[in-house]
Amino acid sequence: MHVPDGFINTPVSVAAGVVAAAAVAVSLRGARRELGGLSQAGGPGGERTAPLAGLVAAFIFAVQMLNFPVAAGTSGHLLGGALAAVLVGPYTGVLCVSVVLLMQGILFADGGLTALGVNITVMGVVTVVIAYGVFRGLLKVLPAGRRSVTVAAFAGALLSVPGAAAAFTAVYAVGGTTDVPLGKVLTAMVGVHVLIGIGEAAITAATVGAVIAVRPDLVHGARGLTTRLKLRIGGELVDAPAPAASPVAARSTTAVWATGLVTALVLAGVVSFYASASPDGLEKVAADQGIDQKVEEHAAKDSPLADYAVKDVADARLSGGLAGALGVGATVAVGTGVFWVVRRRANAADATGAEPSAV
Repeated sequence: MHVPDGFINTPVSVAAGVVAAAAVAVSLRGARRELGGLSQAGGPGGERTAPLAGLVAAFIFAVQMLNFPVAAGTSGHLLGGALAAVLVGPYTGVLCVSVVLLMQGILFADGGLTALGVNITVMGVVTVVIAYGVFRGLLKVLPAGRRSVTVAAFAGALLSVPGAAAAFTAVYAVGGTTDVPLGKVLTAMVGVHVLIGIGEAAITAATVGAVIAVRPDLVHGARGLTTRLKLRIGGELVDAPAPAASPVAARSTTAVWATGLVTALVLAGVVSFYASASPDGLEKVAADQGIDQKVEEHAAKDSPLADYAVKDVADARLSGGLAGALGVGATVAVGTGVFWVVRRRANAADATGAEPSAV
């Protein structure tokens, strides 16, 4: 659903950029609480999640390269807002998707640079808000447990994609550069993205379930699910003493980080070659409904990695694989750097007792 340059006029693109910048600023403040440490994360796990946030961004980048068929001549790909929000928190999730979109736009000419604000707002903010709202709402009514986290993540992801499609249609209604019947655009966008949402939900639930199975303490959305052991004393049930904190070595994220990075590299560098070549949902609707009549060439169209291929490498498989691997490396480096700074600021504020200020 990467919106290219030319779909949305300049005033609305600028307004969307302001909204996106404000959302990122708010998310930086919220991410400090999610990633800063025990006291700021609202429970155990914050300091262990921080090293994984950059990896989550890289994983989303990799999986977004895997377009899957959803209908005749149409494909879809992960948006990632739901997955990021459940794994590392909603504020950090917005930042993860924003990093991915920035890297895609600058390095791979995917998603217009003037439309970056639109893409962050639609693919990052809207998906996270819808997905995490549904996720938290369901956790309140479902039985406490890991399975409920996976089910709630599935539902949040499923609804976030058509929600983002509707949000794009709303933006297009205000600032679209062509005169087309908006009712048809809305019906087509939501219809195809409901199908894409099923794929998004399956990927999100499978990933969240896999992480919960090995390290539930690293899943932001699964915090607080541990039930205290009960002891019967004098005929009454009382809470057992809390177990001693695990040593730092036992809480190491190295194995999870390495496994996730290798998985992302394999997906982007190898599996992506077999992804569907059909246009994604937005591209298909744009061509069918005529909203792409004024699309503009990307400013980075001559980038060495444009269109997810390394320039001057003739072999398509090697070219795409190298581009994917380089994209994963660049995304994990930039994302890790961003979240390292966020975490340091949070820890510094925690040490001084001051409220973290927005950047």
